[in-house]
Amino acid sequence: MTWTTRPRSDLGGGLAGIVAGASGPRVLLIHGVGLRAEAWGAQLGALARSCRVIAVDMPGHGQSVARGESGLADFAGRIAGVLDGPTAIAGHSMGAMIAAELARQLPEKVSGIACLNAIHRRDPAAQQAVKARAAQLDGQSNGDPEPTLNRWFGEDETPARAACRDWLSDVDPQGYRAAYRVFAEEDGPAEATLRGLACPALFMTGALEPNSTPAMSRAMAELAPQGRAAVLPDAAHMMPMTHADEVTAELFRLIEARL
Repeated sequence: MTWTTRPRSDLGGGLAGIVAGASGPRVLLIHGVGLRAEAWGAQLGALARSCRVIAVDMPGHGQSVARGESGLADFAGRIAGVLDGPTAIAGHSMGAMIAAELARQLPEKVSGIACLNAIHRRDPAAQQAVKARAAQLDGQSNGDPEPTLNRWFGEDETPARAACRDWLSDVDPQGYRAAYRVFAEEDGPAEATLRGLACPALFMTGALEPNSTPAMSRAMAELAPQGRAAVLPDAAHMMPMTHADEVTAELFRLIEARL
């Protein structure tokens, strides 16, 4: 099954991840809060046929160790050590924030970014809601995952929904709280970051996404010099899992922009 747990490689610096593919362009995949590298399971096989791919466990998630990260720059700084040359980076949700921050910090090492289901300037109601969810996390337990799963998938049970339930239930509570607090406090890439991007940049979301809206993706794409927006008409938050083929095709388009 696509979402089955896969063996990890030690990436150094307390990070672990799934490594696939022996040659070709470098690709780094960064998942969202509460998930793990297997969230990219549908992309790994296809990309690995022609690329060198790493799907990293975010600090405090999967088998990656947390080291007191309290800001976006901390998460990006940890993951920066994985980059050993120009790399196309795809991030989902909070992973998209990290991808943009890496492009800001290390433009010489980032050949392109794909920001999937990325937020940009939440409205006041959305800000209040995400901060309220962050405040409920106590670092001792993860609580009931069903409200999150309902936002992401609706109520119908699917293999992807079941996999996310397992990951949200098993994630280290302290790592989850630390990452979610950063996700709640951040408001998406700064305008200066977007205008300063020196690489091709894809901003992709679903038309049914209420939080990382199509308007947000289009606004970011307009600011980035080489930005492009893509909106999947029947997708919501978990596109890499629910609309795997479409996401994979867009990632290949991004990667090939710099070949």
